[in-house]
Amino acid sequence: MKTRPINILMAVFLLIIPVVTFAQAPPLGTAAGFVLFSSNGAVTNSGISQVTGNVGSNNGSGTGFGNVNGVMHDNDGTTAQCAADLLIAYNQLNGTVPNFFPAPLLGNGQMLNAGVYYISTAATLNLDLTLNAQGDANAVFIFQIQGAFSTGASSKIKLINSAQACNVFWKVEGLVSMASGTTMRGTVIANNAAINMNTGDTLEGRALSTTGAVTVDGVLAYTPIGCGSPVLYGPEAPLLGSTECYALFSSDGEVTNSGITQVTGDVGTNVGLTTGYDPLLVTGTVHPIPDVSTAQCAADLLHVYDYLNELPYDIELLYPAQFGNNLVLTPHTYLLNAATVLIDTLLINAQGNPEAVFVIKINGALSTGAYSKVRLMNGAQVKNIYWKVDGAVNINDYSVFRGTLVCNNGATLLSTGIKMYGRALTTTGALLTKAITVVMPTVPSACAPVGIPVPDAANAHEIVAFYPNPFHKSITMVIDEAMQQENLEIRIYNSLGEEVMNTNLTQPSTILALNNFHSGIYFYKIISNHKTIKTGRLISQQ
Repeated sequence: MKTRPINILMAVFLLIIPVVTFAQAPPLGTAAGFVLFSSNGAVTNSGISQVTGNVGSNNGSGTGFGNVNGVMHDNDGTTAQCAADLLIAYNQLNGTVPNFFPAPLLGNGQMLNAGVYYISTAATLNLDLTLNAQGDANAVFIFQIQGAFSTGASSKIKLINSAQACNVFWKVEGLVSMASGTTMRGTVIANNAAINMNTGDTLEGRALSTTGAVTVDGVLAYTPIGCGSPVLYGPEAPLLGSTECYALFSSDGEVTNSGITQVTGDVGTNVGLTTGYDPLLVTGTVHPIPDVSTAQCAADLLHVYDYLNELPYDIELLYPAQFGNNLVLTPHTYLLNAATVLIDTLLINAQGNPEAVFVIKINGALSTGAYSKVRLMNGAQVKNIYWKVDGAVNINDYSVFRGTLVCNNGATLLSTGIKMYGRALTTTGALLTKAITVVMPTVPSACAPVGIPVPDAANAHEIVAFYPNPFHKSITMVIDEAMQQENLEIRIYNSLGEEVMNTNLTQPSTILALNNFHSGIYFYKIISNHKTIKTGRLISQQ
């Protein structure tokens, strides 16, 4: 007699508690490595698109792409496997049981929690749609759209509370069309239909079609990280040996400067003379003639070059004459198989791994446009960037260059006003500098002369430059763009160790009036978030 009330209570309890359904991410297999792919259709780009991930078609061709931070595949074994893996992923997404049934108009400030969302017709995204993982980094969002899917201009998918693009999936039974300025996140799979992305679109995810063309125009598209994707470390860095001590060096050729050049690191040549460098502006040793140190550096440099030259590459960048243009590189070994021109900006992205190594191998000469820049992102460090160039190097006026540059059998010209965070080393050829700033990523204690402060290795690539030094009444400090939000301050000390100035640095360029400084040597510390990141000396000539 007691059984029936208990059963009734249990039934009521089950009815009133919320139903929780956990969606499962489909296995992508080799499709995970593709950012743009069609099993049966062309993959086409127009405009300048920045693409990270593989691009290809199993029955068609990829055309119109410039340099891609990935591998281009057309109708090969990789695309055949990707097509098979894509079908498996599609079938799982298509067969997942939905637990939410939203209206076909998504966005407009809407917020959704993890789950499987089913829309029985075509759907549209307008303005913002926020996906909330509620603190669960494994939360999966699946959208099953039984018709076409379009987005309004500047519409956005936003992720909050640990939501990840790698856990978001869009299964669409029709054309996918993204209007200009859309920010899309997640893996988009169009079944039997095309995918179109327009100018200014951003895709953190993948655009994959089972049958249909994939067309992009001036977009930023990159595969998501997380959800078990491998952490990229890049190749093993070369052993620098004594070359670590040199900022500027030629194994066989004159090393010459004109203008006011400031150098952190040694300067020298093993065959010829080193001329034009003011020892007061070199935080290191100037080797005016070959000596034991330069002989050892020449031998070690040959080993460094051989290692870099023989290192297998992961990705070939197919358009060396169009290098840069805001291209993003991740930790890999890259090959450019011809003379290379760096235009505008190159972005080095460590993806949050400060130990990631980047090697760029250039089988030909390297030149840059004026004001070109190599910038660092997401933990990338100058000490982990290496350039191997088989030919002459010309870093043009007012460029910002980062990394250890190893030039083989070619002259090196570092032109007026450039900032080089790294080293310029050549096996054979003259090295000429013209009123530049060179700062090595580290100054090992074994290299620094007695009395010369050693910068902190962890942040030495993010620097403040001083002009002029020696100074008379004032000095100008220029903050590198990477450090402008890092709570900087400068402290200046006299030769007795007494602090004579302490000021915050808040502007890209700051002029300090130092007319009350007597002639002599002063020492400074640059402090970021209460940590010393650079030390050095200033010379007053009143």
